Amino acid sequence: MLVKQILYAFQVLELFAERKQPATLSEIAEHFGWPLSSTFNLVETLSKSGLLFEPKYRAGYYPTRRLLDLAKTIVADGPIPDRLREMVAHVAQVTGETAALAALSGLNAIFLEVVESRSPIRYFTHVGERVPLHATSSGRAILSIIPPKERATLLRKVDYVQFAPDSLMSPEEVEADIQKSIKRGWFLNVNGFIPDLLGVAIPLPLADRQLCLLVAGPVFRVGDRLDEMIAALRSEIDRGMADIRSASGEELK
Repeated sequence: MLVKQILYAFQVLELFAERKQPATLSEIAEHFGWPLSSTFNLVETLSKSGLLFEPKYRAGYYPTRRLLDLAKTIVADGPIPDRLREMVAHVAQVTGETAALAALSGLNAIFLEVVESRSPIRYFTHVGERVPLHATSSGRAILSIIPPKERATLLRKVDYVQFAPDSLMSPEEVEADIQKSIKRGWFLNVNGFIPDLLGVAIPLPLADRQLCLLVAGPVFRVGDRLDEMIAALRSEIDRGMADIRSASGEELK
């Protein structure tokens, strides 16, 4: 269940990111179609939290640096080392396709880092994008490193929507694909989430985090490059994990 007030607060911040200039209460309310009174309460809360200020009295609101400072602190001290982010960038560079680092978020996988292909025809996505566990290579790769009992519980809760012609539509189908993919060492999804999109993912061998590295592109361009994409993922994971272990002594599986 979504908490609408939190969602609305983020929508207001995203509006400023699009506008890149102050907005008045009436402009915010008109943009979203919200009552002026509700908009005032939301903006007042954000202002009292130190997230918005008035560059000029009654001339509109704009975000302060507080959100940026919080984000920098979270990223700097969080569980995603810079080396993992570099791995995403390097896979995208080597393959020429969109690469991402994904983790678990409820009944979805969420992208923590994304580098898009420079091709005009590409897999469009962004940091924070959530994709279904059952219908994507990244989702099934993450499921594979969750203990079987917990994985079975998650699979029972999934809403098996047929996003594309080849979406897997039951816990049994997903589990069978996971077992097959574990044996070969990589997870493939073709026409399972977005028609004509191919994605391949490999879980990262980290002891205390459940993440995977993904590369994806249109079938017409990458369909005959699967071996190349898998090799790029494996090579980058081998190098990246060795660097992380060397730098921090982190225990690997």
